[in-house]
Amino acid sequence: MAPVQVQAVPVTPDSTIVPEKVREGIALEINGENYRHTGDPQMPLLWYLRDVLRLTGTKYGGAHGENGADLVLVNDKTVSAISVPMAKLADKQVTTVEGLAANDGTLHPVQQAFIDEDAIGCGYCTPGWLIAAVDLLKRKKQPSDDDIDQLPNLCRCGCQTRVRRAIKRVAAGKAGQP
Repeated sequence: MAPVQVQAVPVTPDSTIVPEKVREGIALEINGENYRHTGDPQMPLLWYLRDVLRLTGTKYGGAHGENGADLVLVNDKTVSAISVPMAKLADKQVTTVEGLAANDGTLHPVQQAFIDEDAIGCGYCTPGWLIAAVDLLKRKKQPSDDDIDQLPNLCRCGCQTRVRRAIKRVAAGKAGQP
């Protein structure tokens, strides 16, 4: 069998290719990164985070966010990610549990305090607790037991006492200390 000879064919740009304009969409920042949602504007933030961006720390906690597992920070305020549509997030800043740690991997003091106090049962509700605790500590530097008890989070594993200790550990500036 004779070897096949290949001839070089000059490649010329196809003049029928026209670049697409930037799609219209909802611009927002999530964990310090810029995104543009071009899908359904009524999609809940939770599904955008989990299904599109694959940020699975924020959990589904019911259709109305009744147990706090789906909490995120929007412009530094706690919001139920299942209850806010993407259309309401234009030009907003969203922080999920994945965005709490520093870029170098250093844990947020609340994350460290949850580890210190073993405030993690099965872990399903933990991301929501972390977000709620960060928000509470921004609003009240020394939260009372009642302030902590008013957080919208539920834990079926019974970690509430350890969560309270973790939040008070951060307030006392002792996260990461024995």
